[in-house]
Amino acid sequence: MPEELLSSESGTSPNQALQNLLLRERVFSKAQLEEIEKHAKRENLYFPKVLLFYGHISRTDYEILIKREIAIHKIDLLMQEIDYELLSTFDQTYLQDKLVVPVRRDANSLIVAMVNPLDEEVIDTIYNRIQMPLKIYYATDVDIQWVLNKAFGQELASSAVYSLFTEDERSSAIETFTLPQTLSMAIIGSVFIMGLAIDAATTMTILMALVNLLYLFSIGFKFVLTLAGARFELYESVTQAEVRELESKDLPIYSVLLPVYREPEVIETLIAGLNQLDYPKDKLDIKILLEEEDFATIDKIRNLKIPSHFECIVVPNMQPKTKPKACNYGLVFCRGEIVTIYDAEDIPESDQLKKAIIGFKKFPEDVICIQAQLNYFNANENFLTRMFTLEYSYWFDYMLPGMDRLNVPIPLGGTSNHFIKDRLVELNAWDPFNVTEDADLGIRAYAKGYKIGTINSTTYEEANKRTASWIRQRSRWVKGYMQTFLVHMRNPLQLYNRIGLRGMFAFFLFIGGTPATFLINLPLWILFVLWLIFKPTWISDIFPAWVLYISLFNLLIGNSMVVYMNMLAVFRRRQYNLVTFALLNPMYWILHSLAAYKALWQLIVNPFYWEKTTHGLTTYSKPEIKSL
Repeated sequence: MPEELLSSESGTSPNQALQNLLLRERVFSKAQLEEIEKHAKRENLYFPKVLLFYGHISRTDYEILIKREIAIHKIDLLMQEIDYELLSTFDQTYLQDKLVVPVRRDANSLIVAMVNPLDEEVIDTIYNRIQMPLKIYYATDVDIQWVLNKAFGQELASSAVYSLFTEDERSSAIETFTLPQTLSMAIIGSVFIMGLAIDAATTMTILMALVNLLYLFSIGFKFVLTLAGARFELYESVTQAEVRELESKDLPIYSVLLPVYREPEVIETLIAGLNQLDYPKDKLDIKILLEEEDFATIDKIRNLKIPSHFECIVVPNMQPKTKPKACNYGLVFCRGEIVTIYDAEDIPESDQLKKAIIGFKKFPEDVICIQAQLNYFNANENFLTRMFTLEYSYWFDYMLPGMDRLNVPIPLGGTSNHFIKDRLVELNAWDPFNVTEDADLGIRAYAKGYKIGTINSTTYEEANKRTASWIRQRSRWVKGYMQTFLVHMRNPLQLYNRIGLRGMFAFFLFIGGTPATFLINLPLWILFVLWLIFKPTWISDIFPAWVLYISLFNLLIGNSMVVYMNMLAVFRRRQYNLVTFALLNPMYWILHSLAAYKALWQLIVNPFYWEKTTHGLTTYSKPEIKSL
């Protein structure tokens, strides 16, 4: 550590010293600095924050300028012993606004870390508060945010975790099975066992009939949705002409939440995608949400040599460690009228934010969220990525628009959801205990009388290429659908009154029916293969002919329809090389069944566990990092 103590004598104004340096080094012209200063005053932000968070200067260049101006050392706060008791005696808002951290007392001085060590007003304030000499160090805004969020964020983190439970206990997945649900399942199980004991053949016939009817209704409803969604192809919900007509001065501040966890490999891809967004940088409020102990990702971000037009928010360590908890925490810091979420590997189309704004203007006032479409940039990498692409193309290009047209609840995807912030806060945002938080939020929004819209804009992601990782990801999704079904079925009559008969029908088939069909798919295929190879007589002895005919219809006609509908999905995106892979869907469905059984087990023993999806595995080249 340096021995020299910087004096706290008053000098130039807090912004003027830094502005003089930037002018002298010819980093900006006087006119440019005046515009940045106006932006800072308009948004009531500290001048260095505007410089860094809106990409006017990179962290690396900023640090070089500071060290060139004064003899100062850089401190790595992640490796320092922080006196949090001392820190708690300072005003949190002031420290956050000025990006300054009193680290600890050292002999006869106080170690202070600052993002702007030229700001003598801040130095004076700390000095007058502590009345002892100061040792001033330079620290990155990422390091300072890490310390401040860890020191003061526990209350906010607690609110992020328990807000929904406190405000609307019945809508929280913190309790997996309620007592009435447990008793109901116990009664159904007991009746089934009794039925097997009294008349096994009749009991199995009823069970098989119910299973096949579920399949039949599910396939039929998907076909109806496909027809409704196909109409979406006939026109663009938002045109390029409408995008070009937008004036930058009329655009609102747009907040972007970027939850990342143990993903240093894909951060640069994320930044590349954001750099391509066609939106004024001074109206982008970008929040990178980092977990407190995720040192690998934090280290990666603070060493990136790219424009730093985003703010790092460090989420304090608190269970459950889930994406919705991080988003709830980050939502508190958002300044935009509209909020969206992107995952770490996302590459949104450049005009997506503008299309969402136009969508909100064109759609009815009860539309509070707009879902963009998702697809994959590594579609042709292997079997799994091809099947994943087929599935997502069908889901986002046909199913979701079909739900939109038929006005039924839309289970949102996990990314590229664009929300009106005030309405999102009104709904108590995401449920941290639900591992498919967006699907749940879509149902809660619909139950409150709000609607979800869709736009013709795509976000590209990295498709999961490894089977084990795919099963982890899919089991989390299926578990979340199970959680969502259990939560909203705690009061079926109330749900019916809120979403109506059509909504209940869709809810049963998608939220409840999806995991149910995955669970029963594997046993039915095993039964069919046994019959096909060994022709056991006990199958025909147990099941009457009409049940077997329905089963055969579902197997041949029903599955063929689903395969055909998946084939349709690729035509809109002209990925014709994937058409034949739709024939392999039965193999893909077996993987779904395996994931569903894992999900069912975790629902019982570890319901809130967030199975981390590993990204950055693709061998496909990533987008080039573009400078602003």
